[in-house]
Amino acid sequence: MELPDLFARYRTELDEYLRSALPQESPALLYRMMRYHLGWEDQQGRPLTEGAGKALRPTLCLWACQAMGGDWRTALPAAAALELAHNFSLVHDDIQDGDKERRHRPTVWSLWGQPQAINAGDSLLILGHLVMLRLEERDVAPAKVIEACRVLDEACLTMIKGQCLDIGFEGEREVSVEAYLDMIAKKTGALLGASLHLGALVAVDDEPTVSRFARCGHLLGLAFQIRDDILGVWGAADVTGKPVAADIRRRKKCLPVVYAMAVAQAKEREQLLRVYSQGTPSDEDVGTVLQLLDSHRAYDYCQQMAQERIEQALEELAPVDMESTARNELEAVAKFVLGREF
Repeated sequence: MELPDLFARYRTELDEYLRSALPQESPALLYRMMRYHLGWEDQQGRPLTEGAGKALRPTLCLWACQAMGGDWRTALPAAAALELAHNFSLVHDDIQDGDKERRHRPTVWSLWGQPQAINAGDSLLILGHLVMLRLEERDVAPAKVIEACRVLDEACLTMIKGQCLDIGFEGEREVSVEAYLDMIAKKTGALLGASLHLGALVAVDDEPTVSRFARCGHLLGLAFQIRDDILGVWGAADVTGKPVAADIRRRKKCLPVVYAMAVAQAKEREQLLRVYSQGTPSDEDVGTVLQLLDSHRAYDYCQQMAQERIEQALEELAPVDMESTARNELEAVAKFVLGREF
């Protein structure tokens, strides 16, 4: 099973369903900003055929529903709600980080300003909540619809808590590895956990099994963020859409840096703290940090930590009865998370 096939299986109907959630209404700018961010249009409102993300979260939701013997189309409202909520977080994240590009295109706020981008992000989140209620149109029991809404709301709140912690770390001199892992468990693990949780919830009434899917998704989310941190330091600009060592240039306390600070000698720690306590690092400063990370094998440490989370995620679903095809697809997702391109 090739991972692109898994993404493609659901993509057409998912896109159609998502588009139905963004009607042509007034004010036109609000919906144009949302469609632009989702990669459907350029900034003039002209249709695009490429540019959207892989839709990992909704794909996992639909896969979980099918893996448990359900009709994946039943879970389309939940999948669409997840994608809308995820993109709300990206619009706001771009504002908070001051990022002017995402997926090799200008961000919403850089084109239309921060106030309007906040409106677009808020609207994506609210539309996600409204779309989730459409599960009832797919003959999902009202009690399950309410539970699905609760799962999404709790995941979004947890994600925002993680973002709050992440921003707060910027003002702290040092951050422990434990505190950092707690932050990414909230910021990234929560919504990916909800993806598998919601798909399984729609398909079955077995709470222990649904909980296993939730924990699996949470662990995949941790691995995904750790891998993202690796890309933020060592990823190529043409792949990430950001400068080489972008997280260092932004003085972001990503896992490689947090780990290096924890294990470095006193003199080395002071070097790191000096770079992270002043203005924009120079190329020389970036080189110094990269050299320190390499000397303490920060890349290997982070990759091993991601590998461990992947293995734990797969172990969560090992006792679950599912077809071999579905299990192979889960392993393909795990490999994708662990081996995202440089």
